[in-house]
Amino acid sequence: MTQTRRQEWMGVLARARPAQLAALLPDLPAHDYLRAPETGCVMVRGRIGGAGAPFNLGEMTVTRCALKIDGGAVGHGYVQGRDKMHAMRAALVDALMQGNDAGRIEAEVLAPLRAEQSGQRLARAERAAATKVEFFTMVRGED
Repeated sequence: MTQTRRQEWMGVLARARPAQLAALLPDLPAHDYLRAPETGCVMVRGRIGGAGAPFNLGEMTVTRCALKIDGGAVGHGYVQGRDKMHAMRAALVDALMQGNDAGRIEAEVLAPLRAEQSGQRLARAERAAATKVEFFTMVRGED
């Protein structure tokens, strides 16, 4: 498991709709909490134009969870909002992806989530493209 790969699947889990994640992972494996799901705030920072000086944009509510499953794998989950079950399921998937069930979890949970998120990105891009305006200038005469 590489750090980049883990970051990718944790991002997929964080962006997942809680109801869809619950449907894809209905049976919760035995686990012990290292940190029970808890809600707090994080400061969101921004930059003008992506390269300007950073500034504090505001606070965002985040729920996090850390747990350990049988076999010793530790999973972490961070999600936007206050949904504690979403954070707990994200942490469970993270832990399961570090064990022998990684292939099954990849196919049964992460692949459908990726497909839905890809479809959402495509639909959003199509809606944005529909508002695009092409400007052109007509030139009179020749110089």
